[in-house]
Amino acid sequence: MTVVRREPLADQAAELLLERIRSGEWPLGAKLPGETTLAPQLGVGRSTVREAIRQLAGRGILTTRQGAGVFVTALDAPEDWTRTVARADILAVIEARIAVEVEASALAAARRTPAELRALKKSLRERETHRTAIEEHVDTDIVFHRTIVVAAHNPILLDLFDGFTPRNRHAMIEMLRTRGTHGDDADHDTHRRIYDAIADRDGVTAAAVTRDHLSSLTTALGR
Repeated sequence: MTVVRREPLADQAAELLLERIRSGEWPLGAKLPGETTLAPQLGVGRSTVREAIRQLAGRGILTTRQGAGVFVTALDAPEDWTRTVARADILAVIEARIAVEVEASALAAARRTPAELRALKKSLRERETHRTAIEEHVDTDIVFHRTIVVAAHNPILLDLFDGFTPRNRHAMIEMLRTRGTHGDDADHDTHRRIYDAIADRDGVTAAAVTRDHLSSLTTALGR
């Protein structure tokens, strides 16, 4: 039986427990054995087992139910979101943007407030003003799209958008530099159409134009 051999004991005990969960020894929803059973199996004291359980609870793997015991709530620890996005191919990022922003545009058309519509109009003007310098163009474009997500009034969509914004910004700058053109009238007209649809509370059109716009980026990548 594998036991903990070196410091830090709690960290190693947590990893050993996680390995056993991954292997299927305890399926989703299963109750773990008590501390008195786990401690000798891992070769550590009961206090170390408690700390290991606390670590896995903090990672969403286990949960402690008062008076009932410790239960498996996930079969693996999710990878850090920032690292996942940082490694993602730009196509994957654009596909994620489609998933988030198409729905956000539809929701924004239904939920936007007058103040949010004014903010969106201002961001559209800023985007039009900054068409020359690539980095400024990308930054004002991001502000425009983020303003739409804010107007959707869905905090999860906003967290997702913000989560892949740094990777998206870097990729868009590199793509536009390679392409050699950006910010033309047709591109800006597309964004104006998105604004107009949201202003008219036309969620179907807002979503459709957003999807077409973001899908065209995959074509620009030659995918």
